[in-house]
Amino acid sequence: MEPLTTRKDALDYHAKGRPGKIEVIPSKPCLTQIDLSLAYSPGVAEPCREIAADRDKVFMYTAKGNLVAVVSDGSAVLGLGNLGPDAAKPVMEGKAVLFKRFADIDVFDIELGTQDVDEIVAAVKAIAPTVSGINLEDISAPRCFEIERRLKLELNIPVFHDDQHGTAIISAAAVINGLALAGKKMNDAKFVVNGAGASAIACTNLAMELGINPDNVTMCDSKGVIHAGRTDLNEFKQAYARETEARSLADALIGADVLLGLSTGNVVSPEMLLSMAASPIVLAMANPDPEIAYDLAMATRSDVIMATGRSDYPNQVNNVLGFPYIFRGALDVRATDINKEMIHAATFALAELAKEPVPDVVAAAYGLEKLEYGREYIIPKPFDTRVIRRVAAAVAQAAMDSGVAKLHIDMDAYVRQLGERLGEERDLMRKVVSRARRTNNRIVYPEGTSERIMIAAAAVVQENIAKPILLGDEATIRERAKEVKVCLDGVEIIDPSLSPFIEAYTQELMLLRKHRPITEARARARVLDPMWFAPMMLRMGHADGMVSGVTRQVRKSMPPILKVVPLRKGVRLACGMTIVFSKLGTLFLTDTSVNISPDEKDLAEIALLAAEEVAAFGFEPVVAMLSFSTLGGTPHPTTDKIRRAVQLVRDEAPELIIDGEMRVDAALNPSVQARYPNCRLQGKRANILVFPDLNSANIGFNLVSMLADAQVVGPMMLGLEKPAYTLQPHSCGVTDVVHLTALASMNNTPKPLLTHV
Repeated sequence: MEPLTTRKDALDYHAKGRPGKIEVIPSKPCLTQIDLSLAYSPGVAEPCREIAADRDKVFMYTAKGNLVAVVSDGSAVLGLGNLGPDAAKPVMEGKAVLFKRFADIDVFDIELGTQDVDEIVAAVKAIAPTVSGINLEDISAPRCFEIERRLKLELNIPVFHDDQHGTAIISAAAVINGLALAGKKMNDAKFVVNGAGASAIACTNLAMELGINPDNVTMCDSKGVIHAGRTDLNEFKQAYARETEARSLADALIGADVLLGLSTGNVVSPEMLLSMAASPIVLAMANPDPEIAYDLAMATRSDVIMATGRSDYPNQVNNVLGFPYIFRGALDVRATDINKEMIHAATFALAELAKEPVPDVVAAAYGLEKLEYGREYIIPKPFDTRVIRRVAAAVAQAAMDSGVAKLHIDMDAYVRQLGERLGEERDLMRKVVSRARRTNNRIVYPEGTSERIMIAAAAVVQENIAKPILLGDEATIRERAKEVKVCLDGVEIIDPSLSPFIEAYTQELMLLRKHRPITEARARARVLDPMWFAPMMLRMGHADGMVSGVTRQVRKSMPPILKVVPLRKGVRLACGMTIVFSKLGTLFLTDTSVNISPDEKDLAEIALLAAEEVAAFGFEPVVAMLSFSTLGGTPHPTTDKIRRAVQLVRDEAPELIIDGEMRVDAALNPSVQARYPNCRLQGKRANILVFPDLNSANIGFNLVSMLADAQVVGPMMLGLEKPAYTLQPHSCGVTDVVHLTALASMNNTPKPLLTHV
């Protein structure tokens, strides 16, 4: 497969804006002199005294309990070799991103300027009081074994070398399920390992701990089989030397039940695969090219149970299924170690989860109709939101049972807390993209000559989100694409001036404007304008959605849409909704683009349209009608209007959770709501914020996008028969275009709450 990103994409991603991928931000207010006196001198002395008197209070007064150090010396960076600490830093920052994204764990990445074992051990011991866990990364074998062994002995916090144990846990879960599907027993299986580095040795050790017979294990390195007659083996390889006549990987694979590939690409031939036993389990984990290509393996024999390290094939052995959740469970019980019991628990949790019915939303996230336990699904998917609840909980329980936990927690409450902490809301855009991939919809971009649009269209094709259509002069578009080095394969280009539908569009526009007639010449001139041609394509069924606004202000891009694209049957108005991904969760702000001064009926309709859309995303709508006052606090005609709107919504959709008028603090903070006994949000944080007018809506979402730690998508248009979305030209980027394209393409059909629809 062609890569989804180029070298330039990767470099731009890391370089643009703030260099790198991470930053450290304060978690408490630091604005006034009072704040600073509490954060530092003199206020900081108080927690210092408390911690000095009781060291465990460091977890109460500092971030230590949720902090892990990712430590590397740069000696084994990915598959690139000994690049040194500076070149290792992008990987360690990436590891920090994964810790935060999948387990909400904060990370300090530490790149050490030494590759001496004693110096590394001393350095890690010296920084250990800062954190509650050490993740060793990209340290070459055999030094990594000694470093981990010594640190585990000398520290009382978890030390985990992910290159060893992370891969081991995921691969062991796959082996357990693969052998079960093949009808084979662990202790009978003939087990071949190609590779003898840190990952290979750790994977083999764990497999033997879980039931693989050591006598049935054959390990190969770059020189062939590790056998008893070799004299070139270090102490770690010597442990796997066996009395055997096999001398090559090909010899070892004859009759083998399992192959663990932790070496280099394309070293297993079809003939070697055919020599293996019936229903062989092949984990070809070399990256980016497996030991044998997935397609070649499947074409060679249909009974192979195959896993790789790649995301574009079934059964990806991905360490992100392990390390974030293992540390999450270990930190939450303040474990002093990550021991064998915890590693085994994580392995079995993953293996068992794969056997359970898979929610449709997980299958949809990978563009599949369904996922079920079988040869193409032996380990869970990385984006399965159930993984954190199963693995972290299993690890925490094992830590408590094995005596390395300093805290004992209520597991039922803990599992619920994990679900709330990292629930499905944070994956909204991933779900949207996955749904879009299943529709094959045609999305038209009237600003086809824009560089941002061309780059986004290429990404849309690569991600299989939609079929993009660029409007404009084809020669100009292709020349511009060549200049910016964008491949437009799979992108349709339409020049409105050459379209066979000009006459039909002209007549339709004249008919549409019959209440305010325009001449045929004026209608044709408008149709030739891509900003009018695109909505006409939607109206006439020649496109399924539209994204615009990259080069023109909303006031210029919106009118053609509102005048041409019909409203949904029974809907009185269109409105704009902006999605905000914040620390409080996903928020939906409306109306952010259309209605300048809505009356109570307009506000009610806006609230219901937003609630329909949010429910279609899979969330429970909780609506707050915003104002400067909360629940009658300040009588005024504007607050009276909002209260009337709330009642209209309740009359039409009595099951919907809605209240107002209310300030933003009451809408988003249940403890503030508690001050108002009559509040009907049921103690829930609102996820739909309906602003009283366009002034406040625009001010609100622009403040959020500029000042808050939040991502903003939209606005998306609600109420239209077909999706036609506009962007903000001064602030939108390629990612914004792609996100809105996915929203337009996903063919979302809200379940009407409007009874008159």
